Amino acid sequence: MESKSQNSPFSRRSVLKYMASAAATCPTCLSAASAFASEQKAAAVAPMGHGAAHWSYGGDTGPEHWGDLNAGNKVCSMGFQQSPIDLRAAIPASPGRIAVNYKPTTLRVVNNGHTIQCNTDPGSTMNLDGDTFRLLQFHFHHPSEHALDGRRFDMECHFVHVNDAGTLAVLGVFIEPGGENNALAPIWHHMPHKAGGEKKVSSVHIDPNRLLPANRQYFRYLGSLTTPPCSEKVIWSVFSQPIQASTAQVGIFAGLFDMNARPLQGLHRRLLLKSG
Repeated sequence: MESKSQNSPFSRRSVLKYMASAAATCPTCLSAASAFASEQKAAAVAPMGHGAAHWSYGGDTGPEHWGDLNAGNKVCSMGFQQSPIDLRAAIPASPGRIAVNYKPTTLRVVNNGHTIQCNTDPGSTMNLDGDTFRLLQFHFHHPSEHALDGRRFDMECHFVHVNDAGTLAVLGVFIEPGGENNALAPIWHHMPHKAGGEKKVSSVHIDPNRLLPANRQYFRYLGSLTTPPCSEKVIWSVFSQPIQASTAQVGIFAGLFDMNARPLQGLHRRLLLKSG
C-alpha cells in the first residue's frame, strides 16, 4: 500500500501543487520578479550592470564570487535551491500539460552585456495548474545552462513568466546544431553586437511558439534565477526535446558570448519530476 501511494500520479500531482504554492508564498519570488522588472526597465536606457555590482561569467566577478559582490547576492553562494542543475534520475510523474498561449510580438531585442534578450508585447501567457503566467521576455545561453544526463547542449533558450502573485516560472528549451532556424533568423539579423538599450524593429514580428519543440515532455523542479541575485523559488520546466539551429547561427551567438552559462548546481533534497 505504501509503495502504491508513493508511486501514484495523484501523489505526484499533489507534490507539484505543493511546490507551486510554496513558490507563490515565498518572499524571494517577489524580489525576483522585481529584479526582472527593474532589469527590463534599465535595459531600455543602459547596459546591464550600470548602477549595480558588476558580475560576469569568469574571473574575479565570475559565478564563484557572485555571492560576495553584493549583499543582495548572498543566496548565490548560500542557497540550496539553485539553478541550473543536471536533469538526471528524475521521478516519472503526471504534472499536467503546459498550456502555452503565445502570440506574435514586435521584435524588441536587447544586448544587455550578458545575453541577447527579446522583450515581448503583452498578451502571451502560459498556464500551469490553472494559474496564468505572463510572458515577459526570452533570452539565450551558450552553452546550455541545464544538462541532460550530463550532456550540455550548444545553447539554451529561457522563456521568463510571472503571475499576479509575483511568482516566476521559466520554460527552458535546449538548442542543438542542425538545420537553420528561421524563427531565430530575424533576431540574429537585428540583435545589437554591443551592450545598450532596447532595439525595437516595428516592421518585424516574431512568433515565440516557433521556438518550442514539438514534443512537450518536460522536467519540473523548484530552482532559482541563474544570474545574480540568484533568487530562489522559481518554477522551472525544461523540455527534454531540443530544437535546432544551424552551426552558423550558434557560431554567431558564440561570437558575442563565448560562454554565458552558470555552472551546474546541486539538487540537494529537491524533487525533480519528469512528465510522461
